[in-house]
Amino acid sequence: MAIQIASAPVSWGIYEFEGIEPKFKYSQVLDEIAATGYTGIELGPWGYLPTDPAVLREALDRRGLQLLSSFVPVKLVDPAGHAEAEAFALKVGALLAALGARYVVLADDNGTVPDLVKQAGKRSGTVLNSAQWDIVGQGVNRIARKIKDQLGLETVFHHHSAGHIETPEEVRELFKRTDPDLVGLCLDTGHWHFGGGDAVACVKEFGERVRYLHLKDCDGAVLRRVREEGLDYFQAMQAGVFCELGKGMVDFPGVIAEMEKRGYDGWAIVEQDVLIDDPAAPKRISQANRDYLKSIGY
Repeated sequence: MAIQIASAPVSWGIYEFEGIEPKFKYSQVLDEIAATGYTGIELGPWGYLPTDPAVLREALDRRGLQLLSSFVPVKLVDPAGHAEAEAFALKVGALLAALGARYVVLADDNGTVPDLVKQAGKRSGTVLNSAQWDIVGQGVNRIARKIKDQLGLETVFHHHSAGHIETPEEVRELFKRTDPDLVGLCLDTGHWHFGGGDAVACVKEFGERVRYLHLKDCDGAVLRRVREEGLDYFQAMQAGVFCELGKGMVDFPGVIAEMEKRGYDGWAIVEQDVLIDDPAAPKRISQANRDYLKSIGY
């Protein structure tokens, strides 16, 4: 089976970040995702799409969309927050499981630490010490084990700008401490480049642990501005650092070819992180991204 292409509410500016209110009703977003040629979808922030399984199933089935996963950001550095993080992940996972999804896309509680928001895209190495990494690893393993045992779902971890797991080195530190049978990598191609890496090299390095794909591009010229002018993460988004697919630094044919070499035949979720006011832009960009992927054979 060939790689299939999905979308997500984030491409309409529907974020998990506090203070960024949705500008579109979910019915419009679902309509436009289907109209621009996508057949799968992520859940988006908890409560944006209906959380009643029957209601959500009807809304998706009517548009020919399959629910695949959900991005689940939780607090990991503080061990006192692990129980709450686990409970939230299981709540989201229960809805996913009810609709036949396979993955929980776990992440750090990104965008909540002011210094990390300021440093995003401009740092290397890691901001955590060994003891803190041990705590993060314990939390991720704990949540992933519960998700698998109670719901039968797989966990993939999403590195993300403006969080504690942004750079390639931070992913390496996390994976030293997590069970490969429980925790794979959700490679977000745009965030990987924003964090100082190369997406093709990521697939070559992490191999079978790359188990899920988020397709996002990264504008090299805007990234240079971010670094030269000291723009923070949200300013970088506003400036368009995550551009339309095929217009930035990411070698999408190379990424997909490397994944296919390893037998990947799952889904790739297109994400266009935008902070723009034009209400027509998300659908237009969604169509352009779908057309680009068709032009390279997907």
